[in-house]
Amino acid sequence: MRTLRVLTLLSAAVLLCSAAPGLAPLTCSEGNGPAAADKAVHHINEYHDHGYKFRLHEVQGNSVEQVDGGCNVKLQLDLRETKCHTTNPKPFEDCELRRETQRAVKANCTVLMTIKDGDATITKYECDTRQVNTNSEMVRICPDCPVLLPLNDSEGLKSVHEATTEFNKNTSNQHYYVLKEVGRISSGYIMTSGMNYYAEFALVETRCPMGSRIVIEACTPLCPDRARHAFCKSSYSSENGLLSNDCDFYPAENTTALGPDEKEPDCRHHGRRPPHSHGGPPPHAYDHGHGPLHMLTTMVMA
Repeated sequence: MRTLRVLTLLSAAVLLCSAAPGLAPLTCSEGNGPAAADKAVHHINEYHDHGYKFRLHEVQGNSVEQVDGGCNVKLQLDLRETKCHTTNPKPFEDCELRRETQRAVKANCTVLMTIKDGDATITKYECDTRQVNTNSEMVRICPDCPVLLPLNDSEGLKSVHEATTEFNKNTSNQHYYVLKEVGRISSGYIMTSGMNYYAEFALVETRCPMGSRIVIEACTPLCPDRARHAFCKSSYSSENGLLSNDCDFYPAENTTALGPDEKEPDCRHHGRRPPHSHGGPPPHAYDHGHGPLHMLTTMVMA
């Protein structure tokens, strides 16, 4: 039996009703580790606009170098990937972590921070990401669990394409949606339906009105703050095609209505960058199951 659409609208009021707690003030004492780590994780999630949000698992190192007017802090952090995509407005502290059997991902991060006159600034960070357990370890832990596939797996992407096409048949949407990115693809064999593919992917609202005669893939996304997003989880069988496609809608950050003669603004930048940063925001953490994952791009604040 096919379940093709379970769409949930998550309002900003509901998702943000429990605002993230205020950050503790930072000092140059050796005991500042938890507060410094908290600031670092907030910073990484704020500018991490691909993949999934992270939560702190452990502070593995904290060194403080005293300098004129303040100090330089170096943190070694162990982060864990959550189930919240970066388009999800829920605070990362409230996001559920992946279980071990769900191919959990960790990020080992080095963060440099300067504290002067009570003001703390992240000057640089690097993170490398990998599965918590290797593929060989997972075979022993859960031999029947789906296996992670590369994000460019042809059958996995075919399943995402079919799910996106089905999504755009929803006539209650005002505009068509296009693929923003694929978060995960996994596969497992089932006797009754052959190889099954399980995908997680994010969609973004475009400028193209629903029902317009246009190649949907050619539609331009709305500006990031004005676009609605959807995060979908689909299942697809090599023998039976699309089995399910369950999606959550996330509201636009900017809901200001346009005037009668106003047009949607044209956006050149679609990511969240800190001011005066060098390098791009970190790519999403994802493991193809073959060792180290992507390096989260270094951020340097001027």
